[in-house]
Order: sequence, then structure tokens, then C-alpha cells
Amino acid sequence: MAEPAPSPAPAPGAEGPAGAGRWAVLAVLCASLLLVAMDATILNVALPSLIADLRPSPLEQLWIIDIYGLVLGGLLVTSGALGDRYGRRLLFLTGFVLFGVASVVAATAQGSWQLIGGRVLLGIGGAMVMPSTLSLIRNIFTDARERALAIGIWAAVAGAGACVGPLVGGALVERYGWSAAFWVNVPVVVVTVVAGLRLLPEYRAPQTGRLDWAGALLSVAGIVALAWGIKHVAKGSPQAGDLIVLLAGVLLLALFARRQLRLDDPLLDVRLFRNGPFVAAALAILLAMLAIGAALFLISLWLQYVHGYSPSEAGLRTLPSALATLAGSLATPWLLHHLGVRTVLALGLSALAAGFVLLAVTPEPTAYIVVAIVLATLGLGDGLAITASSAVLVDSVPAERAGQAGAVSETGYELGVGLGVALLGSIHNAVYSSAMGELPVRGTDADTARGSVGGAAEVAARLGGDPGLRVLQAARAAFDSALTTTAYVSAGIVAGVTLLTVWLVPRGLRVTGGH
Repeated sequence: MAEPAPSPAPAPGAEGPAGAGRWAVLAVLCASLLLVAMDATILNVALPSLIADLRPSPLEQLWIIDIYGLVLGGLLVTSGALGDRYGRRLLFLTGFVLFGVASVVAATAQGSWQLIGGRVLLGIGGAMVMPSTLSLIRNIFTDARERALAIGIWAAVAGAGACVGPLVGGALVERYGWSAAFWVNVPVVVVTVVAGLRLLPEYRAPQTGRLDWAGALLSVAGIVALAWGIKHVAKGSPQAGDLIVLLAGVLLLALFARRQLRLDDPLLDVRLFRNGPFVAAALAILLAMLAIGAALFLISLWLQYVHGYSPSEAGLRTLPSALATLAGSLATPWLLHHLGVRTVLALGLSALAAGFVLLAVTPEPTAYIVVAIVLATLGLGDGLAITASSAVLVDSVPAERAGQAGAVSETGYELGVGLGVALLGSIHNAVYSSAMGELPVRGTDADTARGSVGGAAEVAARLGGDPGLRVLQAARAAFDSALTTTAYVSAGIVAGVTLLTVWLVPRGLRVTGGH
């Protein structure tokens, strides 16, 4: 691939960091990225405590988990364009301050809808932060080999953040309650903003036109409508309104693409999607995060409700995923240099498929040792796929448009986590409900028990004795069965995208950082 255009000069009054200063800037960027990435999954282990306190409905439970990723993903394209035009440092710091304020709103929630509102604000703040991190790396690290290593570290933090979320969340929730999963953000935000004011240089594109606000509205509405439609259609027996919203999302994104093709300075150069490796990289990030997001969500619930682990114990047992993600991400620059893009992407996606196949074929009830191996396999695939894909995306755009690469990368990342919980979580919930069979309760209690495993645990605790035990045993067996079915579906999706990726990426392709 051709050498990208040189990085744009820093904004007036700002100088790019030199020497060790580049790595100090990377540390600040990674600290913020870790926090935003953790928030995509940190509530997984907090959900039982949250359910007991706020008593959200099954639908509210899903929205509490996935609204963050859907809002964040919907705003990333616009945020990337804002950073290119008005300054990536300004966008980064403003977004992180909003992230801290939103954390306080969520932590003090007295009801489900206040918590969902707090998660919406967190998504807006996160959308301002995430594309800025990758685009600043593209500008600051002008040496190809240093940039490859920096992207590897960045991807390791991004992938591991989603995996570490349950671990940190578990420890905090068990000791301080579910609100601690949000309070932990506040001191990190304060320290990171202070460090960012001192260390981060300002970068913006040297020549840009006015922001396309109409295009921004189309992209936000289109992405959110598409994700919302998929979420509701995946629940089964979709209503006419669900299909209308889904089709509206597709239409809005088509109008957005058409509009961008006519602009001299588009929010997103959609012509990039004519590039096979670019498309493959975007799909790989989306799929990798869809897989790991859904797996961590379901396995965290499985550990707590089926095996009775505490939140911290459940979080600790998801650690194999984080460790494997770190290993895969840090090994990817070397593998890209020796094996090329297509082989590394194929290896990463194949590892994801293998993890789901292992989970699917294991006899029920599933043992934890199998789940640990599954988590490690998924984490390894996640690290390989995300790091290689991010390098391809960054290599595909000139430095002054690095915000676009960051937006596409982070859109895939956050939509993947959100859609993983929404799509695969809805499939799992539908199978779980149908597998519950006859219960020793009727009416509202039966509906609650069939609605979610958390609802079944609540009913069982209220009933007590033999009826309660029978409800709990039925819920555990149904959850295990649904996990197997969901794993089969996931393996099929990953296998299909793996074949498509191999077809889109030419043999021997190298990213600049791989030379």
C-alpha cells in the first residue's frame, strides 16, 4: 500500500511531541480509551445488583446495556469530522469532561430511565473521545514502525478494556453496589483531563469546508434506526413498526452515502468502501466486537445465575479473555510484517469461530474450564482482528483525514458491542423463554421467570422452598440450552464473514507499518 500523505502540522500555537513525549501522549489516550471501552461491558456483572435495586423490565435491561454502544456508534462519524475541522484535542477533552458528568448522572439514578439517560450522555461523550484517540496517534507517530507499535498498544487497550470491564465492575459492585461502576470513572476523568491539557497537542486538517449538518443528522438517525430495527427484529415476531424503522435506517444511510458522494469535503469519504481491504477491516472490527460483547454479556450472566458466583468472582473468571486480547494485539504488528493482512485477519476471525464452535458442541451442563478456553480463544481472535483491521483503516486515509479512519474503526467497535448484546442477546432470550417449559407458577410470576434469568432468580427467591428451586433449576437449564444455540448462530455468522474477508483482501497485502 502506498505511503500515506505526511501528517498535518499542529494547530497554531501547538507543537507536536518529540521523543518520549509521544509515548506519554499515548498513555493519556489509552487511559481515556480504557475507560470508554470498559463502560461498554462493565455493567454485565452489575446487572443482577441493578435489577434487584431498580427492578427494570427485560426490555429496559437490554437498553441499559446496549444504548451506550448504539448512541456512541451513531455519533462517531460526526465526531470524527468535528475533530478534523475544529481540533482533535479540543474534541477529546470536551468529550471526556462530558463523560465524567454523565457518569455522575448514571451513578445517582433513582430509576431505569434516568440510568438509560445517563448511558446516553456517556455515549455522546465517548463518541467525542474515541475517534480522537486513533486520529491523534496517526498524527503524532509519523514513523511507520512506531505507529504500528502504537496502534498495537491502542488496540490492546481497546480490546482488553471490554474484557476487563466485568472484572473491575465485579469487584466494585460486590463491595460498593452497582453505582460504583460509574463513580469509578470520575477520578480517572479528572486526572486524564489535567494530563491532557498539559501534554496533548492540537491537530486539525489544514483546509476544510463547513460541516455538513444535514449529513450528520442522516448518519446519526440512520445508524441508530438500523441498530434499533435489528435489535427488535431479532427478538422474533417483529411488528410492522420494527420493520419500518429497520428499512428507514437503511434508507437514511443510503441517502447519507449519496449526499457524501456529491460533496467536496464530506463527513465520510464513502468511496473508501470501494476498497476491498478497507471494507474487510471495517467488517472484521464490527464482527470481533459483536462476538466478544455478546459472549462477555451472556457468560457473565451464566457465571452468576447458573453457577452462583458473586460479581467479583464472575469478573475474575472472565480474565482469560482480557489476557488473550492483550497477547493477540501486541503480537499483531510482528505477524503483519511476516504474514500479511489477509492471513492475520483470517487467523483472528477463525479463532472467534473456533471459540463459538467449542461452546456449541460442549455437552450440557457446560463446565467452567470449557468457558475459560472459549474466552481465551475469543480474546485472541479479538486482539488479532482488531489490531490488524485498525492498521488497515489508518493506512487507507491521509493524515489530515485521520478522524474518518478513527470514526469507521470506533463505529465498528461500539456498534459491534451494542449489536452483539442486542442481536445475540435477543436470540438467546427468545430461546431461553421457549425452553423454560412448565413452571410451578402462573400469571405474572411465570411471565417474569420466562422473561429473563434474572427475573427467574427473583421469582425463585420470593417463592422459596421446592417451587423456588424448581423455577431456578428450569431457568439454569434453559439458559445453558440457549447459550448453546446462540453459540451455533454466532459461529455461523463469523464463518461467513471470515470467507468474505479472505475474498476481499488480496494475497500479500501489507500495511505501511508492516514494512
